[in-house]
Amino acid sequence: MFVQKAFIIAFIVLASSLAACQNPGENQSSSPRNRFSAGIPIGVALAETSNLALLGQESVNGARIAERYFNDRGGVNGIPVKLIFQDAGGDEASAINAFVTLITKAKVIGIVGPSSSQQAFSANPIADRAKVPVIGPTNTAEGIPEIGPFVARVASPVTVLAPNSLKAALKLNSKIRRVAVFYAQNDAFSQSETQIFQNAINKLGLEIVTIQKFQTTDTDFQIQATAAINLNPDLMVISGLAADSGNLVRQIRELGYKGLIVGGNGFNTPNIFPVCKQLCDGVLVAQAYSPDHPSAINRAFRQAYTDRYRQDPPQFSAQGFTAVQVFVEALRAADKKKNLVGQLVAEQRIAVNEAILAGKYDTPLGEISFTPEGEVIQKQFYVAQIKMEPDGKKGRFVFLK
Repeated sequence: MFVQKAFIIAFIVLASSLAACQNPGENQSSSPRNRFSAGIPIGVALAETSNLALLGQESVNGARIAERYFNDRGGVNGIPVKLIFQDAGGDEASAINAFVTLITKAKVIGIVGPSSSQQAFSANPIADRAKVPVIGPTNTAEGIPEIGPFVARVASPVTVLAPNSLKAALKLNSKIRRVAVFYAQNDAFSQSETQIFQNAINKLGLEIVTIQKFQTTDTDFQIQATAAINLNPDLMVISGLAADSGNLVRQIRELGYKGLIVGGNGFNTPNIFPVCKQLCDGVLVAQAYSPDHPSAINRAFRQAYTDRYRQDPPQFSAQGFTAVQVFVEALRAADKKKNLVGQLVAEQRIAVNEAILAGKYDTPLGEISFTPEGEVIQKQFYVAQIKMEPDGKKGRFVFLK
């Protein structure tokens, strides 16, 4: 109910703000034109605070590298891009507020964000109704592109990723038969992902012995972990965010479970290492990015990232970079087709959205394109296993063949 009220209030604010941009009696053709005097504004609405910050900040890092990388190479046909960051926090209301601010005050051409699918289902409709293109860097739940014609994503859907890690687990242990499933019931992505996991488990002929629910804000998982361990599962599958999932893994191991663990997309960050430390070791995670991908753009991205952060880039940073890259290349294409400078903001947004869906992109994730609905089409996928140093302070994702 709170989310619905927040959505309604935000949309009223958005409609009022858009109306206020024009004088009474003005039509769209006489409204101010965007000449990009301070650069082409692209909004970035990602989680920089809250329990989502472990994921959102990595995407922010990738976006910042992309801004510098593409501006150093001429920006958009000689015009620099200017990323405008707005903290989308960890809940729906914060994401809505970030979107409204970027659309009505910053007059952005498009938005990269938000960090979670839960937020996307509330914030993306606002951008879609305002005809502002959105590219989701990390929204993998089913139904995101279907929100509207101005919504796309560079994050491959969970339907593609989830089964890969289960198959990898069976390669490591062909005797797996009994599976315990955990998921965060207050998170749209985790709800979507666990259904994909459960369907894949059934198709593989495995038995789900228990389904344990938790909240992304939980820190104590003793009851759920104990209940699952008492059923002697061969495999545990977890869908959650980084902080809660890391704590769950730690407590499962502390209670004596020795078997394999498969983590969902929320595990795709080295920020989980300090949470479960040495006990992270061995967790399997399906990934949409590898630092070793051989393309020139990935080599440049990896070098820029390691120079700045002294570690290989994680998936969420690569997806943040890619989302900005898609905007830059779509802007270039739209500008070559018809000079964007001086057009109405509304016209610029529509032109860029059309270019996004029509383009093909060579990115750190590999070659990608989009369906007419805005779903990403990607070819390369991976499965990694977490390997921690003996002291538990550092770890890395080791990609399996």
